[in-house]
Amino acid sequence: MREKYRYLRLTIMKWFALAAFILTLPSGCSEGDNITSRSYRMGFQNSAPRFDNFDLFIQSLNIWTQRADAAMMTHEVPWEELLSGTSPATYINANFKDLAAYYRTQNFELWVYIDPQNGLDRAQDAVDLQQAGRSISEPAIQQLYLDFVLAFDAIVQPDHLGLALETNLIRTAAPSALYEGVKTAANSAAQQLKARGSKAKLSVSVQVDHAWGKLAGGGFQGVDQDFFDFPFVEELGLSSYPYFGFDQPEDIPLNYYSRLVEGKNIPVFVSEGGWTSGSVNAPTRVFTSSKEAQAAYILHHHALLMTAKATAVFQLVFTDLDLTGLPPDVPPSIAYFAYLGLVDQQLQPKPALASWDHLFGYPRKQ
Repeated sequence: MREKYRYLRLTIMKWFALAAFILTLPSGCSEGDNITSRSYRMGFQNSAPRFDNFDLFIQSLNIWTQRADAAMMTHEVPWEELLSGTSPATYINANFKDLAAYYRTQNFELWVYIDPQNGLDRAQDAVDLQQAGRSISEPAIQQLYLDFVLAFDAIVQPDHLGLALETNLIRTAAPSALYEGVKTAANSAAQQLKARGSKAKLSVSVQVDHAWGKLAGGGFQGVDQDFFDFPFVEELGLSSYPYFGFDQPEDIPLNYYSRLVEGKNIPVFVSEGGWTSGSVNAPTRVFTSSKEAQAAYILHHHALLMTAKATAVFQLVFTDLDLTGLPPDVPPSIAYFAYLGLVDQQLQPKPALASWDHLFGYPRKQ
């Protein structure tokens, strides 16, 4: 149950962090869905409408695994447990090993992202570190991160391993010491993983909407600095919630992903993202959307993925969230992201699921 709440907190932190960067700068483009194959694998991170109901997790898992050929695990470093003396191996065996083994029985490729920083506020350390008066800028804390990453790789043996999330947001928002701590920790982990013979493809993720100037304002920034700061990257993860910056899915330009890697021979994949199916009120604007717009986004997104020759796409959540079942300390901004699922709170399909299934039926060509 503790790990379920940790997953909820990480998910909430991720979404809440993006809400703090919202700024609308619309751009236009149109496309036709003429491609009948896909370059990418398709998958989810497991989710449920309520995080206090284990049966819902199982029901959700049974539904989405029928329409996937990959799986994602995204988790923050369990700082509280590690600082209290729990070994990384003990924690990983208790919380991740069995789920990873299940994914293997489904013949899924497995992507793992380990977050050393604060998903709620990219300007700050992780909440557990702050409460303990510690920081990722400290060599001792970087060593805890390293121990956890190395143990995760050895026990779970993911096919793909991300060592930091949304590095361009951290670089923009955080004090330089914090960003340098993340950079040092990730590079050290990459070096030791390769020295130990890890077979995982290594990456970091970048926030696409921020790279285009859609969250904090301004024009296109790109992610060249991220490639310079994390030279071990063998593939690039993309975090993208374009409904923060575009009124309609078809407004997203076809090179929204491919422009980030122009001139570079490096694979990309969408590590998280989606389009809301419901309208919500945000601090800087009202997001007006619908189930039909979400379904249209899934199809338009295919063109973006194919233009970038993406290798995978992960919908952050498979289910909508039941806001009445969240803990009282969850920020109200979670409502902005409650309708990203392809099924509703009752696990009933939304139109976007049919769009997803349509694309999943395409043969995958590498």
